[in-house]
Amino acid sequence: MTDLGWIDAALTNARPQAIAALLRYFRDLDTAEEAFQEACLRALKRWPVNGAPNDPVAWLILVARNFALDEVRRNSRLQELPPDDVISDTDDTETPLAEKLDNSQYRDDVLRLLFICCHPELPATQQIALALRIVCGLSVREIARAFLVTEAAMEQRITRAKRRVGVADVPFETPGAGQRSERLATVAAMVYLLFNEGYSASGGDVHLRAPLCEEAIRLSRLLLQLFPGESEIMGLAALLLLQHARAPARLDKAGEIVLLEAQNRRLWNRGMIGEGLALVDAALRMRHVGPYQIQAAIAAVHAQAATFEDTDWGEIDRLYAVLEAVQPSPVITLNRAVAVGKIHGPSAALAMIEPLAEPLAGYFYFHGARGALLLQLDRKADARLAFDRALSLANTAAEAGHIRKHLDQLIEGSQDDGGGTSRRSTNPHCT
Repeated sequence: MTDLGWIDAALTNARPQAIAALLRYFRDLDTAEEAFQEACLRALKRWPVNGAPNDPVAWLILVARNFALDEVRRNSRLQELPPDDVISDTDDTETPLAEKLDNSQYRDDVLRLLFICCHPELPATQQIALALRIVCGLSVREIARAFLVTEAAMEQRITRAKRRVGVADVPFETPGAGQRSERLATVAAMVYLLFNEGYSASGGDVHLRAPLCEEAIRLSRLLLQLFPGESEIMGLAALLLLQHARAPARLDKAGEIVLLEAQNRRLWNRGMIGEGLALVDAALRMRHVGPYQIQAAIAAVHAQAATFEDTDWGEIDRLYAVLEAVQPSPVITLNRAVAVGKIHGPSAALAMIEPLAEPLAGYFYFHGARGALLLQLDRKADARLAFDRALSLANTAAEAGHIRKHLDQLIEGSQDDGGGTSRRSTNPHCT
């Protein structure tokens, strides 16, 4: 990590709690974002000299809040606040000040704010997009990738959502129990997308953004406390735990992708796996099966296999078939094709994904998976074209490096027949 890398990580991790507290205090989306950005700029200026404060979130809330109030006072021609070095002290005083300011534990504000963003005044897609942007700080590009739409379209969607919130005078109070139940599905979808962005980042040098995954898991656990009888929330929490349990083995020391078949399973977090498996079992026994539970069951099959060779691909294929029926999606079909390829061979898998070429034209994993299948069929020229397309769509350096390995071996003619390049997967669920 660079000299300032630790600051960037701290600011990213602090954003959800800080924005939640600021938005509750000022009740204005633009004011909260602007104040937080100013606090981040001051952190970049002061933390390299003074070191990080004991509680970065509280520090950012206090500095951002004072900046916003200062702006109001400037506009009102009132007395300005004390100098920046006074309100930006790094000792323990910022923590009680921030707690007193918020009149609640700001660490629990995030889930509350998600329910506010998921107000019925907004269409569901705008609710999720707004929550991902405001609460979680994902960029427009990252959110657009999650929705498989263009950045321009997503920018318009978020702008419309902000405008609608302002016009509708959406209250920034905690929704009641009934309102929370009505908005639960949208909040769960937001948590799921937040995790996916952390699991496979959509930009930059970092492929895995563990803090986003951990925040999503924290939120899923809070949801489970609020709705202990909801089998889909059990499934959501289980899915995130089982997927994130593999995090220690998904990248090597150089930051390159390690495929599921090559991962050191001793590095998997067995505590998370145990918790996830228990939740899967409890959810499925309730016999109200939904998409999150099915995905969690798929992850459970992988987690229970002692080795890659022990994976029950037939069960995975059956589960994906159920998921396709419950929630049809080209991405789900693409994922199922991996299992089909393991059972029936690359020709069957390729025939399954070819109809997805148009809906997944801009999806990195489609072209990578297609290239891998073509390579297994010894169609090297077609495979190279698919890998070239995948490379152009790579979101991270790790993804690009993974595809370059395929291309390098194609050029060198060094792929083998037993399990080298020809067995490599570019499906996100195989990492």
